[in-house]
Amino acid sequence: MADTNYDVIIIGSGPGGYVTAIRSAQLGFKTAIVEREHLGGICLNWGCIPTKALLRSAEILDHANHAKSFGLTLEGSMKADVKDVVARSRGVSARLNGGVGFLMKKNKIDVIWGEAKLTKPGEVKVGKSSKPVVEPQNPVPKGVKGEGTYTAKHIIVATGARPRALPGIEPDGKLIWTYFEAMKPAKMPKSLVVMGSGAIGIEFASFYRSMGVDVTVVELMANVMPVEDEEISKFARKALEKRGLKILTEAKVTKVDKAADSITAHVETKDGKVSQIKADHLISAVGVQGNIENIGLEALGVKTDRGCVVIDEYGRTNVPGLYAIGDVAGPPMLAHKAEHEGVICIEKIAGVPGVHGMDHRKIPGCTYCNPQVASVGLTEAKAKEQGRDIRVGRYMFNANGKAIALGEDNGMIKVIFDKKSGELLGAHMCGAEVTELIQGFVVAMNLETTEEELMHTIFPHPTLSEMMKEAVLDAYGKVLNA
Repeated sequence: MADTNYDVIIIGSGPGGYVTAIRSAQLGFKTAIVEREHLGGICLNWGCIPTKALLRSAEILDHANHAKSFGLTLEGSMKADVKDVVARSRGVSARLNGGVGFLMKKNKIDVIWGEAKLTKPGEVKVGKSSKPVVEPQNPVPKGVKGEGTYTAKHIIVATGARPRALPGIEPDGKLIWTYFEAMKPAKMPKSLVVMGSGAIGIEFASFYRSMGVDVTVVELMANVMPVEDEEISKFARKALEKRGLKILTEAKVTKVDKAADSITAHVETKDGKVSQIKADHLISAVGVQGNIENIGLEALGVKTDRGCVVIDEYGRTNVPGLYAIGDVAGPPMLAHKAEHEGVICIEKIAGVPGVHGMDHRKIPGCTYCNPQVASVGLTEAKAKEQGRDIRVGRYMFNANGKAIALGEDNGMIKVIFDKKSGELLGAHMCGAEVTELIQGFVVAMNLETTEEELMHTIFPHPTLSEMMKEAVLDAYGKVLNA
């Protein structure tokens, strides 16, 4: 008889789930992971990774189209082959999907294929998947199992999230897309309406604009990427509009009319005026919602709030032995948050000394549009709302030698400090490679670094990172290269 009892069972193999499984195995727990569709979850297969592959193709196309500014001449015209662009993106996902399978085998983690349902505390029933199982290419994990009843002292829910749909504007997979369809178009559309300007919406808007598509973004809030610092948001908007993106803020799509091969979006602005925008497709990017349905949470009395499982700082639900991590446990719905949350959860279960709960103030956010946007900590407005007496520093890319040499001199870095203590409260960036730069400020915040320590840190020259120090210096009236 197959062994069906484990120390830890994790439901869902996205970034949070599979990383937690690995750490669980490292800590000596007999571990299994339940997956209904594909290892790596949405992030690896349909989100973070394949979108970055698409955006990389767009970036290279943008560079090629501006080759002359670098003293280069390309013979003939540069154009995108949408079939090959999509194929590369899918190939990147497939490669990493297989990598997760390898990690499961390496760490002796059993993979149970199917859909999980919590039947009682400590018990999971796995039934046939309602979605086609996409097994990793190479190798298939050790101990692959299927339908049956499994038990564990600790069960961690990591079922992720799915696109949110607005009533009356539900995606149909043909004319109204979610990120699933937007990621693998059969042919390049001539025009698009993007509903929502969060990270998903803006990234796809940026990608399709680079591909030559006429793109209109409709955002309900006053600023694009509304979670970002207002100054950075406005800076990014100007840069995006300069690239040809049309952006409507304080506006909403109230209705979508469908024709055979096009849509007409009815857009209402805050003054009540309604205009019509005709396009080949509409991308619905109005957020995501946790996958809390049909997994037995209600029967066990698990507390939820606004479509997400309620947890404490260590991932514990109100039901002993049951935990939740990642998107299903609420915002920010980011892969790196899910991974860290999972490690905190399993280390707390194992009794690892010195485990600290999740500090949401130190979770960075990144948007990989052109130009990129990245941030961590409080915005200027939030700092003021909290009654903080602050110092704000700024530094522009057009004063940085490396940025000018790269031909990427449109950007800015903004830092916010507590005037009394010198605590770094927040950092906000827009420009080339800021998604790579932001970790410097994340580390600084995690180490409780002050402005003085940052000022005395030597940054290499010539680099984009020098701007980080200059922004700090600017906050204290000591900027050197501006």
